[in-house]
Amino acid sequence: MSEAFTTSTARNIFYGGTMFFVLIFLGLTWHTERSIPQRDARAMLSDPMVVAGKKLWETNNCIGCHTLLGEGAYFAPELGNVVARLGSKEAVKAFIQSRPVAGIPGRRSMPQFNFTDQQLGEIAAFLEYVGQINTAKWPPNIQG
Repeated sequence: MSEAFTTSTARNIFYGGTMFFVLIFLGLTWHTERSIPQRDARAMLSDPMVVAGKKLWETNNCIGCHTLLGEGAYFAPELGNVVARLGSKEAVKAFIQSRPVAGIPGRRSMPQFNFTDQQLGEIAAFLEYVGQINTAKWPPNIQG
């Protein structure tokens, strides 16, 4: 290596590397934007039960404890596949309804929200809708 590493060489490597990774980033963004609509072509707004369930999800801050498709807090289980995990919407409704008012000392527990039957149906419909989204096998196991 007879030549010294010059400022000009360093600048060219920096700009070339930056341009390379910007192009990679733009290509991956373009690919993602094209593939996401194909994963879930259903319109959530077409089902008022799902929309109302999403509103319940947001107003009760469920994401403050649970994750949904990998996003949220990791205090409680993933709920993107809860309908598949428990077997049906009815099982999800029963599970939410059966939560104790006072938690077990030393254990994490879900609060009792005292949802009406209508609200339980809405939140279960929202969780069923989310469970049917093609998430490219995420979460990687059924337990979330």
